[in-house]
Amino acid sequence: MSILVNNSEIKTFNFPAGECHVTLLPEIVTPKTMIKGVLNSSNDIMALLLTVDAIRRILPDVSLELIIPYFPYARQDRVCNQGEALSVKVMADLINSLRCDRIIIIDPHSDVTPALLNNCQIITQADILNESYLKEKLLRDNWILIAPDAGAEKKTFAVAKRLGLSDVFCGSKIRDTKTGKILTTTFHDDVKRRKVLIVDDICDGGKTFIELAKVLQKKEAQEIALYVTHGIFSKGLKPLHPYFSQIYCYHTMLSLEEQDSSFLTIFSNYSQMAKD
Repeated sequence: MSILVNNSEIKTFNFPAGECHVTLLPEIVTPKTMIKGVLNSSNDIMALLLTVDAIRRILPDVSLELIIPYFPYARQDRVCNQGEALSVKVMADLINSLRCDRIIIIDPHSDVTPALLNNCQIITQADILNESYLKEKLLRDNWILIAPDAGAEKKTFAVAKRLGLSDVFCGSKIRDTKTGKILTTTFHDDVKRRKVLIVDDICDGGKTFIELAKVLQKKEAQEIALYVTHGIFSKGLKPLHPYFSQIYCYHTMLSLEEQDSSFLTIFSNYSQMAKD
């Protein structure tokens, strides 16, 4: 279910022409109401907008807290060419129009998203990993944390500092600016006989991580695992199996049938953290 109101499901369907319709039970609306919006599609976004309108028609003075695990369009946080939209601002303006008292987002792609949102609170990679059982494992075996590129370096250092890990390294890559294809991946540090965890916010198809893992395998890393907050996994998990012992994420867009619990661990419930 894409939208939960005070942990209760709402009813949704689409008319033949594609328009979204939502219905919720009036008794689930309280003076302080929490909405969790898993916004994986444009239809989910529309369902959220309609849900907030329905809630305010039941209780006009309601106080709303909105949790958005994966903020749509956050990766489109700059205009590279004339004629393009600043998509993340368009999305942020839509969310701001809901007039929520608090908006909680999980590990946004960059600082642009929280800067555009009103009443925004962030749950970071460091927050998630510090509260997970993985922390103990990383500390016990003195794992190395690796940022796959410069864009992930700041967050990875923050995770290491929060967890008390000393070794943090960074890889680099060169892309073809026209095709987006990764041309080269480099990593210069020594990881021989060490366990390493690659840390980033999003895994889409996974090519960045696969190419880095190939380099780490050649450098004789003892074990290679991957943590991403948002597991899109648009090509599924199968392409990642040859390169990683385990994958960890905060949440995933994979269906239950596509998930492999022996390979993928999901840290899915941080609602209590959001309330603190």
